[in-house]
Amino acid sequence: MDVVNEVMPTSRERVEQMMEPGPDGPIYMVNLLKFKDRAVYEDGRETTLTGRDAYQIYGRGVSDLLKEYGGEIVFAGDVTFLALGQVEELWDEVAIARYPGRGDLLAMSSSEAWRDLAVHRTAGLAGQLNIETVGELGPIT
Repeated sequence: MDVVNEVMPTSRERVEQMMEPGPDGPIYMVNLLKFKDRAVYEDGRETTLTGRDAYQIYGRGVSDLLKEYGGEIVFAGDVTFLALGQVEELWDEVAIARYPGRGDLLAMSSSEAWRDLAVHRTAGLAGQLNIETVGELGPIT
């Protein structure tokens, strides 16, 4: 299995798939995040921020913005150990966000408020995987 971290979708097909309605009910977007050592802003601004610092600016803003679209951050934590499997390099952080549906994710990420925050996301991320999941989080019964 090859793994390619991306900051933005690079495949037109993937973008078209994201525009489809998606599953019924809430989705949980699992984000596997890899940060740059130093933040690099596309507008060339000078900064002493690490990639993680820049992404945290984005994360705090998105946490508030998610609420406007019926979503929330349900988990965020640092990756500390790979217990099973093999990858060349671990991700730095895992975050899980809940959205009422895929359309709400698309609406949020198309908003001007999100675009304003996303400059910090792009500055901080070396790449990520976003994995859409369905089902309720909680104990398995």
